Amino acid sequence: MEQRQDCGLLIKQINDELRKNANNALRSLNMTLTQLDALAALNPAPEGQRSLKELEQILHVAQSTAAGIMVRLEQKGLVESFGDSADRRIKRVRITPAGIQCLSIALHHRAEAEEQLLSGLTETERDIFCTLLKKVRDSL
Repeated sequence: MEQRQDCGLLIKQINDELRKNANNALRSLNMTLTQLDALAALNPAPEGQRSLKELEQILHVAQSTAAGIMVRLEQKGLVESFGDSADRRIKRVRITPAGIQCLSIALHHRAEAEEQLLSGLTETERDIFCTLLKKVRDSL
């Protein structure tokens, strides 16, 4: 009888490979996957802006990490930071037009990676796979 695979290990291996491939694809844009996630969190927000605290929570990172991500994106001209008009202690970050353009290209790379990930599955299997992934996520 075949022993059941360690699902956690398989998920980690898939995640590691996806992150490596994504970071390689984003290298041509001088971006990382984490920076892409930050731009993707800003873009749909009202006026393309959020507080640094909101970004910490969305990205699940420490304040210092979120600040570092934003500094690097600001150096690239993809975001701009400023104080909140109502409370200068609050730092806000806004995606720039260059950031929106970079995000669009990066999301195209992400869609290609997703297609490659699911290429071995039929449409029905893709639906089942996504349903099962959500079920596992929601149970945690």
